[in-house]
Amino acid sequence: MSFMKGDMLTRTRKLVKGLAKAEPVWLKAMERAPPPTFPPPGGKVQKISLPEDVYVQKFFKKHPDSKYHDAIKISSFNPPPARVFAWRVLELKEQGVGEEEAVDVANMEYKAEKKAKKMAYTRLKQIARLQGKRPPPNPYPSAIKEIQAEERKYVRARFFDPKILQIVEKMKAERGAKMQERMRGG
Repeated sequence: MSFMKGDMLTRTRKLVKGLAKAEPVWLKAMERAPPPTFPPPGGKVQKISLPEDVYVQKFFKKHPDSKYHDAIKISSFNPPPARVFAWRVLELKEQGVGEEEAVDVANMEYKAEKKAKKMAYTRLKQIARLQGKRPPPNPYPSAIKEIQAEERKYVRARFFDPKILQIVEKMKAERGAKMQERMRGG
C-alpha cells in the first residue's frame, strides 16, 4: 500500500472500491469519525533552538577547550559548563544587566569556579601524599582526558586480545611470505 497516495482511510477505500480487499469492520466507523489530518511540514524540518544557544556559542568561542563537553545534556545532574554559563547570562540579563556585562560576569564566575576546582583537587592530592596514600582520581578531568580514558581500554586490548593477536600473527606471516618471495625473485 506504500505506492498509493493518501492516508490509511483513503487507501483502504480505494482497495475496497477496486475489489482488491474485503471491506474491513472498522471502515464505516472510521468514515463517520475520521482521524484528524495534519498539514505536512514545508519540506524542511525546523531547527530547534533554545534562548541560551547564542551564549553557548559565545562560550565555545572563548573557551575552545570546552567543545568536547556535550552541550546537549541539559537535563543531566551536572549540566555542561556551556549551558551553566548561558543560563547565568540570561539570568543576569533578566535582572537588567547589559549583555556585554552579563557575558563578562558569567565568564569571570566560570573562570573562578574552574580555578577553585583545580585548587581543591591540588589540595586533595597533597593531603593524600602526606598520608602516604595514592592520590584520588581527578573529579574534574578535562573532556579530552575523559575521552582518552574511554578509548584506553580499546587501545590496550590490541596487545592482549587473542583475536587481535591472531590477526597480527597472520599479517606477519603474510608479510614474511611476501619478503621471501621478493628475495627469491630479486
